[in-house]
Amino acid sequence: MRFLTLFLLLALAVGQDVFAQPVALQASGLIDVERGELVTPGIVVVDGEEIIQIGGPIPAHTRVINLGARVLMPGMMDAHTHMLLSTQQARDFGRFFITNVLESTAYRAIQGTANARSMLESGFTSIRDLGNNGYYGDLDLARAIREGWVAGPDMQGVGRIIAPFGGQFHVPKTNPDLVEPEYIVADTHDELRKGIRANLHYGTDLIKIVVDDWGYVYSEEDVRFVVDEVTAAGTKVAAHVATYRGAANAIAAGVHSLEHAWELTDQNLADMVEKGIVLVGTDFPRSYSGYFTGYDDELAEQAYLSRIERLRRAYEAGVTIAFGADVTDYNPGETRGSMTLEFLDSFRDAGVTPADLLRILTVNPAGLMGWQDTKGTLTVGKHADIIALPGNPLEDPEVLKQADFVMKRGLVYVRDGQFVWDIPLELEIREN
Repeated sequence: MRFLTLFLLLALAVGQDVFAQPVALQASGLIDVERGELVTPGIVVVDGEEIIQIGGPIPAHTRVINLGARVLMPGMMDAHTHMLLSTQQARDFGRFFITNVLESTAYRAIQGTANARSMLESGFTSIRDLGNNGYYGDLDLARAIREGWVAGPDMQGVGRIIAPFGGQFHVPKTNPDLVEPEYIVADTHDELRKGIRANLHYGTDLIKIVVDDWGYVYSEEDVRFVVDEVTAAGTKVAAHVATYRGAANAIAAGVHSLEHAWELTDQNLADMVEKGIVLVGTDFPRSYSGYFTGYDDELAEQAYLSRIERLRRAYEAGVTIAFGADVTDYNPGETRGSMTLEFLDSFRDAGVTPADLLRILTVNPAGLMGWQDTKGTLTVGKHADIIALPGNPLEDPEVLKQADFVMKRGLVYVRDGQFVWDIPLELEIREN
């Protein structure tokens, strides 16, 4: 087996900013997300993938990108995505198993490339993808992004979700295999171990389990078994929970994050704080709530207020919260990125301060994903994952929806609101 490296002509990269020398981003200010402060002026010097200097003076022989009155901040992070799931409301009516029946993993991966690009264009430079990706399509998409074949955020994936019988579907008695490939069905500890090992063998970054759905609930003992196995392998457990019982079992077992967790007692919240369990609440905005209630306006409003109240309680209790939108559908005229940005409204309505919202979008997910040493802040030595906004998000969080400059690992993907990345500059071609 030989490896050939193919160098593509830089001239073919239409409009792409590629720097053979250090580059300085010069703006009116930058956000120190850890301190919640605007620092002026906003100067970040980048060499290759990394930040090498914060603040002036700009070194000699450095190319300068003047971003004028814009404000720089770290790229945003979404800790609960589904890049390869694009349900269609008119066809699926919220029943996402129809996507599994009608669409191949390959087709969904192509959809995933479009979703990933739109997330990057919207200012999300890192994502944590939590399943429903067919036969490990998430891992292939992450690889394609990493190797430069397609544009998207840096991405972690769970592979196939581990769940009790039926997964999250109501499978018909005549076709129980419809749960494939979305889930690995595991109802005993041996099956749980086998599912964990299969996922890790294929290169998953973490393990996701469905603790409760459709009445089936993994016990505290079951979840603890998963946590012990996964922790021993050096990674983390994300736990889908929707009920008080499921949340209690997952918290007692010591999972690393609760996904959704719409039913939490005050004691649950206190236990999460004590154990350092992160909440990825996927708290949908008012504009999105009808999707879950059949577009009944009264039910939609009740559902929204319930979610916001849980988010407010978790925030006031001091639970570590990481942003996660859980967008799974396709709406004509919108992109995955634009739909994700709507979820920022929920934090405003729950009383989250702008400074804390920025940490929820950056520092907190970076820590959850184990990327705290390379991402989440504008710090020397970290990846140059940087976005520019038309104003100060500490004063007006709405500007988070208007990023018009996006850099990831030192490459510019969006400039003046236009997507400028074109083709990979260096591809490693494997030849058998």
